[in-house]
Amino acid sequence: MTRVFVSWSGGKDCCLSLYRAKKENLDIKVLANTVSDDGNRSRSHGMSAAVLRDQAEALGISIRQQPTGDENYRERFVDMLRDFRKEGIEGGVFGDIDFNPHREWIEGVCTETGMELFLPLWLEEQDRLMEEFIGAGFISIIVAVRRDKLGPEFLGRTIDRTFLEDIRKTGKNITPSGEAGEYHSLVIDGPIFNKRLAIDESRTVTRDDHHFLEVLRTKLIDKNDN
Repeated sequence: MTRVFVSWSGGKDCCLSLYRAKKENLDIKVLANTVSDDGNRSRSHGMSAAVLRDQAEALGISIRQQPTGDENYRERFVDMLRDFRKEGIEGGVFGDIDFNPHREWIEGVCTETGMELFLPLWLEEQDRLMEEFIGAGFISIIVAVRRDKLGPEFLGRTIDRTFLEDIRKTGKNITPSGEAGEYHSLVIDGPIFNKRLAIDESRTVTRDDHHFLEVLRTKLIDKNDN
């Protein structure tokens, strides 16, 4: 079995790529997450780093949170991958679907560090990916939306078939998976979760061109509990 890391934001695409990687018998060793220099927030969606640690615990997979800044992001990311190589990790799993500039970027860092690249979702039809994600039993909530695409009333909503229909009805050309950054999500349960992630406290905030559901506190719930 090839030992791999999974590039991790906490959202549905990386989670679906993890799900598929496990089905392909890749040996998932660690979730790779970049955070702000102070270590408090994920660089991808601005999510609390502590929330992602709880999510990783719910999945039963360790998480590596690499502090990065704007000017040294690539350097720090490469450092993390080189550390993984020293630990015997041979490849990386990424949840990209169709954004070529990012694929080129990850191809570059994987080549530089001798990592095999896995893209389980690449160029697949987004409607089918969303149907697979929902049909498999994953539960994911909206934690960020672009102000020019969706209003704050979408924050906290569960990604389900009704949600997909509602974003179509907006008439704003929103991709089903939000691949153009129209929305971001946090997965709180699913078939590969050992525990359910529950949100205890949150608030709605607006920063720059996004509305955010800022998750302040979470807890883990045994899935056998009602």
